[in-house]
Amino acid sequence: MSAPAASPARLPVSVLTGFLGSGKTTLLQALLRNPGMARTAIVINEFGEVGLDHLLVAKASENMVLMDSGCLCCTIRGDLVDTLRDLFLKRVKGEVPDFDRVVVETTGLADPAPIIHTLMSDPLLAARFRLDGVIATVDAAHGSLQLDRQPESVKQAAVADRIVLTKTDVATPAATAALMQRLAAINPAAPVIPAAHGEVDPARLFDAGLYNPETKSPDVVRWLREEAYRDQQAEPRGHDHDHDHGHDHEHHHEHGDHCGPACGHGDHDHGHHHHDANRHDDHIRAFCMVIDRPIPWNGFVDFMEALIAQAGDSLLRVKGLLNVQESELPVVVHGVQHMFHPPVRLEEWPSDDHRTKLVFITRDVGQTVIEPLFNGLVWGEGKAAE
Repeated sequence: MSAPAASPARLPVSVLTGFLGSGKTTLLQALLRNPGMARTAIVINEFGEVGLDHLLVAKASENMVLMDSGCLCCTIRGDLVDTLRDLFLKRVKGEVPDFDRVVVETTGLADPAPIIHTLMSDPLLAARFRLDGVIATVDAAHGSLQLDRQPESVKQAAVADRIVLTKTDVATPAATAALMQRLAAINPAAPVIPAAHGEVDPARLFDAGLYNPETKSPDVVRWLREEAYRDQQAEPRGHDHDHDHGHDHEHHHEHGDHCGPACGHGDHDHGHHHHDANRHDDHIRAFCMVIDRPIPWNGFVDFMEALIAQAGDSLLRVKGLLNVQESELPVVVHGVQHMFHPPVRLEEWPSDDHRTKLVFITRDVGQTVIEPLFNGLVWGEGKAAE
């Protein structure tokens, strides 16, 4: 088994995504004014889209400006790889102010997965940067309609580590509550953070990755948030969603025996009509598998390779803490669709609980499909994990 030891030395990168009109630009403008964004580099598509004139302090170069908050803002020149390499090189040479983190903004229609894949797959970028998390903006007033009509907006919410609910000052309380409930079903572990006029404390958006900047060490419990997939079942509907959520979508088929496993609807009921074919989030599954005994590493690799081959595009997000037979120390895995980070071996277990925990957010591939595949390839055909 080849699992490199954990190292937080690389610069954290946050991907900011959100559908057109979801308030992403307003959020960016508010962040650029916030002193808490000092020592941050923000990579955007166009200066004009964000409207930097009233925030501009000085132009560092053709595609870089310094903000009064102390952060650096630059536009994507060529492609993201070239821009991030150039930005890092200028940082090393002292040609731009030093920064400790990077925020990359996507276009409104963008699927965030290719950006994440770029950070994971480009050797030079992977050596210098690490994915901290995905931040998705969702419009409280029109978000439900966008989730109905735009599968991209569902995917943005599904892969997010933080969801910013914008325009809460103009949305009705009922619409906001219903949307929060939908977002909790799509992505149980992502905190939903309300924001009016884009005002959000940056500290609530960042440091969503495996590494805790305060301890300078991995914090797998905070990162995995597997308890979110259990807690929602015991919580009343309509509660405050600015904390963990979760339900196992595979155990709540509440819309009638006539609907078979291939119906495309979710196995859960959130106060909406499942016959509405426009509900793209009814295809999303979110669940956690817990395995009680150590698993063989090669068997796990076989399982993941088979799963990627069968349903790679449907694996929106996979996170895991593994107890493998070949190591006394835990191994962390993380993937987005068909692309996976190199496994990371931690220096210690985060708690006395040494069970393997695998968190999945998928499209149209549920636990009833994935768990038998796991049992067959890890334990042998027809042999269930005890």
